[in-house]
Amino acid sequence: MITISDTAIEKIQEMLAAEETPNLFLRIAVQAGGCSGFSYGMGLDNEQNYNDKVLDIKGMKVVVDEDSAKYLYGVEIDYKESGMGGGFTIHNPNAIATCGCGSSFRTREEAGTPSEC
Repeated sequence: MITISDTAIEKIQEMLAAEETPNLFLRIAVQAGGCSGFSYGMGLDNEQNYNDKVLDIKGMKVVVDEDSAKYLYGVEIDYKESGMGGGFTIHNPNAIATCGCGSSFRTREEAGTPSEC
């Protein structure tokens, strides 16, 4: 369902190790909003909901809520270093349009939904 590069896994594991909260995992979500219709959310969490989908990606626990899962099928997450620092990148094969910053997208199903920009 979701692919995470080795570089991104290493960076996420560093973030997990730096936290003092036990049982943390990576949560990936999609929310309405952003220039193109939907935006990505990614962060560390320790609370799991009954309808969450739990994935084991290269030995790391990744949790996706039920509503977000349909937008994240086939997503590839990477971590890239640049002259200004580094950051996570998300390639979504379901997206037919993305904003310039790459943090929001629109799918074919929502192509008729007006954007908020």
